[in-house]
Amino acid sequence: MRDFHLPGRSAVYATGAICATSGPVAAQAGIQMLREGGNAVDACTAMAFVLGISEPASCGIGGDLFVLLKPAGEERVVSLNASGRAPAGLSAEAMRAKGWKAVDQYQAEAITLPGAIDGFCRLCADWGRKGLEAALQPAIHYAEAGIPAGPRTAADWARGAHVLQGEARRFYLKDDRPLAVGDIFRHPEQAEVLRRIAREGRAGFYEGEVAEDMVASLQALGGSHTLEDFANVACTYTEPVSGTYRNVELIEHPPNGQGATAILLANILSHFDIAEMEPWGQERTHIEAEATKLAYDARDRFIADADHMTRLEHMLASETARDLAALIRPDAVIESARKASGAVHKDTVYITAVDEDGMAVSLIYSIFHGFGSGLASSKYGILFQNRGAGFTLEEGHANEAAPGKRPLHTIIPAMLREGGRISQAFGVMGGQYQPAGHARVLTNQVDFGLDVQEALDGPRAFPEGGKLWVERGFGDDVRAGLAALGHKVEVPVAPHGGGQAIRIDHARGVLVGGSDPRKDGCAIGY
Repeated sequence: MRDFHLPGRSAVYATGAICATSGPVAAQAGIQMLREGGNAVDACTAMAFVLGISEPASCGIGGDLFVLLKPAGEERVVSLNASGRAPAGLSAEAMRAKGWKAVDQYQAEAITLPGAIDGFCRLCADWGRKGLEAALQPAIHYAEAGIPAGPRTAADWARGAHVLQGEARRFYLKDDRPLAVGDIFRHPEQAEVLRRIAREGRAGFYEGEVAEDMVASLQALGGSHTLEDFANVACTYTEPVSGTYRNVELIEHPPNGQGATAILLANILSHFDIAEMEPWGQERTHIEAEATKLAYDARDRFIADADHMTRLEHMLASETARDLAALIRPDAVIESARKASGAVHKDTVYITAVDEDGMAVSLIYSIFHGFGSGLASSKYGILFQNRGAGFTLEEGHANEAAPGKRPLHTIIPAMLREGGRISQAFGVMGGQYQPAGHARVLTNQVDFGLDVQEALDGPRAFPEGGKLWVERGFGDDVRAGLAALGHKVEVPVAPHGGGQAIRIDHARGVLVGGSDPRKDGCAIGY
């Protein structure tokens, strides 16, 4: 229960519809679409394109898209994978010949084909009510009129601006410096691209002048990308994967997304009595950190393009989680998850809306790292993602870089199902953190009874790069205790991710929305 003596925000309650995302202008655009007769797909599409203007470091038309969708009047979940593939000319051997041990995330080799536009076109055609042209209008307006940079957005701009190279600096800096809080960002060239997409659909992006701009720019940067590569971009419908945590089903996007990692992590945690631990205490934080190491090691071993992955069933198996949980000690740190789990593995921006008809959409739209590759097209300023950095150069690995292949992806929308009915659409942004964030929000709600806002508000920790990055929301005693166990504790410069959630209270006919205070956004309902 929230302590009203302390700063914070309440969950949003509504009986009609709720939109939630990381920018208030975008959330309002979603509500506008619903008020004008659109559905949750129209609302999420409008929000996504506005976020491309308000948060260009996080998402944009040069990026990718993953969607989970519950149709109105149904309880099934549809998943759409609109992540781009590597160009036909990509060669892992050529990168190894350069002496690379990993794909350089700021070179043209890291740039996969942008899949998001094809995904939005398919999504609106198959499931929308107002259509893509209507959903694009708010973003076209804001691309020309501009949106002031919010506090978190400005902080991300300052942290990521150093990666911007060449033409990207002209489009995404102001007088060659990052935008400060309140500075207005405009992108009239992108408004023109959006108009072409509104008129011509996917052809306005993947063919003609816009595609020619992207291909010419990429080839000038050393890329192998061709017009044929762009013309061949196509999203695919897939089957969601799921697992059960204490009678709550966690539904995730299948590979090449890392959703199976969140399910494995939740399955490992189910072997511990989390509910009896202090919510923000040392014991829970330690157990979650150790479980995260083991789940992420499995991700890095196995997750790849679905056409190349062979160990999905192993990752989702209850026996795998049981055997990994047995490796965790309450009084010691696993120094090497890869070594410790070897015997077990013998043989990797969030937007949500629920509308008045009960359609629920859980959607993530991203360019990967802050400002993606840091490279942009010269005429229209389309910022390219760097998802190819998700490939490995390890020869023979399922996720080895190869032509026409999708890399391991970090972005994962999620849903919950209880008693046979979808009860929540949610997601936690933050690159590598996302599966850990999903498990954290899930256990916050299931084990401690927190509402969606409280579950997002709670402090987070994440093991990465040999360190345990612990937010300032934890007490000094918790950090000291974790260090005594052997964790290399550090406080991260930026908090872990952000997130939004909409809970569907079927019994009372109420929607409950939450939005992470780590971002500038909000949940809005009516």
